Amino acid sequence: MDKGKVWFITGASKGIGLALVKKLIENGGKVAATSRKYQTLIDAVGDYDQLQFLPLELDLTSQESINNAFERTVLHFGKIDVLVNNAGYGIGGAVEELTTEEIDASFEINVMAVIKTMKSVMPYLRQQKSGNIINISSIEGFAAGVRRAVYAATKYSVMGLSEVMAEDVREFGVNVTVVAPGAFRTNFLEDGSIVFGKNKIEGYNGIRALDQRYAAMNGTQIGNPDKLAEIFIDIANFLNPPVRLFLGSDSYHRATEKISLMSEELECHKNISFSTDFN
Repeated sequence: MDKGKVWFITGASKGIGLALVKKLIENGGKVAATSRKYQTLIDAVGDYDQLQFLPLELDLTSQESINNAFERTVLHFGKIDVLVNNAGYGIGGAVEELTTEEIDASFEINVMAVIKTMKSVMPYLRQQKSGNIINISSIEGFAAGVRRAVYAATKYSVMGLSEVMAEDVREFGVNVTVVAPGAFRTNFLEDGSIVFGKNKIEGYNGIRALDQRYAAMNGTQIGNPDKLAEIFIDIANFLNPPVRLFLGSDSYHRATEKISLMSEELECHKNISFSTDFN
């Protein structure tokens, strides 16, 4: 691991973000980490060296707050090398069950915050002509499941955004990787990390059944967050990191099944696709 790199991680008080912060500190790295509440982050990380760790309270809905957080990081460490967009939450429920406010709040954190942090960090990365941006999407952003249409929509957005961003900033020596994790053993399925629409419409039995399945899965997920944190550190040191990375065997299998289905559909309807061209 390159101990000289400075990391900036959002949503770092729990889950994947916290695992990454602890792994970096353990290995002598330098990291600025953010949370909605400063004390929650301090309590989660525990004892730390100020030369290694900068905790920041951050409002991800505010561009000004985000800009200030990056400025404080550069003032403290002298630079920024790696941005990890980890902050986000799941939202469950059928589309017609969710209010406009619930949908907007999900897009604000899962999508707009990613855009705002990248806008804020790019001037630093362009100037130094190097850096990595790692955006955490989800396998739901490529092979979505039942009951999470709006969540999938936000994560599809992060996938598409990252893919194009990777091409746009490559000439500046900046690499972008979008990660699509499967189920990892974090607190993602607990209250506060996943939100369910308050309005329940009778008849969505499949969705209600899946809600119960997901709740029962908590604590038994196949993915190891510590191993995932190690992969993130490796990515930042690759000369040519992948643009898309599916992490977890469950994510890999769902992705290959989706690719196979898409290939079949393309070939099945190839004549229709070609029929709209001018002769």
